[in-house]
Amino acid sequence: MKIAKDCVVSINYTLTGDDGNVMDSSDGQDPLTFLQGHGNLIPGLEKALEGKTTGEELKVSINPEDGYGPYRDELVQDIPKSNFDPGQPLAVGDQFQVETEVGPLVVQVTKIEGENVSIDGNHPMAGKTLNFDVKIEEVRAATEEELSHGHAHGPGGHNH
Repeated sequence: MKIAKDCVVSINYTLTGDDGNVMDSSDGQDPLTFLQGHGNLIPGLEKALEGKTTGEELKVSINPEDGYGPYRDELVQDIPKSNFDPGQPLAVGDQFQVETEVGPLVVQVTKIEGENVSIDGNHPMAGKTLNFDVKIEEVRAATEEELSHGHAHGPGGHNH
């Protein structure tokens, strides 16, 4: 079966940056399983997998526009430390959700200097070229339940 919209696909992958450093991998874990054509993966990888079959291996380079988007400077802000709960410890790397005009956004604390806290709403991989080394482990037709939920279910069903 060829990968097409409404197929459930399982892949093993290694993701590296342009510097060759591994950013993510399924090595030592279960394969990543997703419903093709439903936005469960970044667009560039979904497109690269289209038409492939079980057992195929591919290397694909995804530009930022087809990955997590360009890095957007307007998503970086400095805010007063007084905006945070003084009883809650605050550290670089902390993530939290904020409400914006266009809905919720996950931001990360990138710097704390005196009374200023820098936060960044960009995805950590925004603006980066993503290099995937992929092996397709399985391709199957999605069940009606998976299609109605918009994502693949693991062995034995789903947990929601």
